[in-house]
Amino acid sequence: MRFYGEAPQHDLTYSDVFLVPSRSSVTSRLDVDLAPGDGTGATLPVVASNMNSVTGPRLAATLARRGGLGVLPQDMHPQDLADGIRWVKAQPVAYDSPIVMSPDDLVADALTRIPAVAGIGVVLHGADGAYAGAVLASRLASVPQDARLGDLVNTELPALAAEDVPDGRAAFDLLDAAGVEFAPVVSGGRVVGTLSKTSAVRSVIYPPAVDAASRLRIAAAIGVNGDPAGRARALADAGVDVIVLDTAHGDQDGMRRALAAVAALDLGVPLVAGNVVTAAAVRDLVDAGASIVKVGVGPGAMCTTRMMTAVGRPQFSAVLETADAARRLGAHVWADGGVRYPRDVALALAAGAASVMIGSWFAGTIESPGSLHADAAGRLYKESWGMASTKAVQARFERLSAYERARKELFAEGISSSKIYLDPLRPSVEDLLDMITTGVRSSFTYAGARTVAEFHERALVGIQSAAGYEEGKALPVSW
Repeated sequence: MRFYGEAPQHDLTYSDVFLVPSRSSVTSRLDVDLAPGDGTGATLPVVASNMNSVTGPRLAATLARRGGLGVLPQDMHPQDLADGIRWVKAQPVAYDSPIVMSPDDLVADALTRIPAVAGIGVVLHGADGAYAGAVLASRLASVPQDARLGDLVNTELPALAAEDVPDGRAAFDLLDAAGVEFAPVVSGGRVVGTLSKTSAVRSVIYPPAVDAASRLRIAAAIGVNGDPAGRARALADAGVDVIVLDTAHGDQDGMRRALAAVAALDLGVPLVAGNVVTAAAVRDLVDAGASIVKVGVGPGAMCTTRMMTAVGRPQFSAVLETADAARRLGAHVWADGGVRYPRDVALALAAGAASVMIGSWFAGTIESPGSLHADAAGRLYKESWGMASTKAVQARFERLSAYERARKELFAEGISSSKIYLDPLRPSVEDLLDMITTGVRSSFTYAGARTVAEFHERALVGIQSAAGYEEGKALPVSW
């Protein structure tokens, strides 16, 4: 990366900078390869943050199917964490994971899991586990909420035979010929997944992130206290592909000890450690065994660290410095937090990040954990919270005595409850991925880069005023 003009002497946020177009021979966005090349096996430089309100097994599987990586949070109970990893490994790669409910469940139950929009649906299984039909999500908007799902089964909705859909193009053609947007996929009388016309197209465009056994990849986080080596071994036994050692202040002796202990196990998976914001901290963590360093203190939407403690660093400069240090050591960085628009993802990659972690932006999606709620105006949302907030502390230390838990809560910080609204036009994490990757691919073409490594080299970055940033925003209404 080069600055357009003199390099600044002060730290920069993503809003402070912009990409300058350069001479390019890249003729199509589809000529761009977004694989991060960080050893994780991802084909997309997008990582879902290890926040309880962001990444659960379903979002992780959906993201891996499109090439990204989800990190299950350390606050999950160990057995739930292992079960979540195994669930992701058991999910289909060529098809979407079915949303399975009972014929006796009500419409109101379904609406806590999916919005009444086109292109998705619910698969019904009877008490014996046999396929009992499917219900289009769009149908849920026009029936009473106390109606049984079993009474809404559309007998004309076709089920696709797996052998008839060898690839996404064939699936799209079958759905298009049948005049439907969504259908279950069956094999041997059993539902093995679902497909929509949109997901069929995506399966052609996005190479999945899969392991050596062609199963979806999954990451999981552990803390630095207690027995990190034991937890890491348990994750590896469950089949995890990447282990993230995570703490708010990664530049501490406790992190280095935990990282060294896990690295000594030689589990054969990449180790990610953080969070830090300086080159010196990167060197220490790489020396202790990390191949990827997580960068960012305070830029997240749910984080109050900077306002509470004054600790942190503007994210663009933090990524720029740490990525350079990591590159010299043969390591990589993930830019964690602070992205609000696709431009920010592109700028993080321009600064040298291998991948970009996204938190709250993904919290308001169909696939994120938690139930859908509607506000007084009928707008759908999910609840999100910071990982140092009172709510997170209560969950993390629920096994402590009431007194010890109360002590921990005295020092909690961060937002305990925030409504993250679903975008009516982009309710799925896949819809957001389409928007993000469209923008990032275009950024690469403007820079004349076909790969992430080329983008690191060719990106030309300028500095702008607050007025320059505002000038770049589209007008929601006319003059």
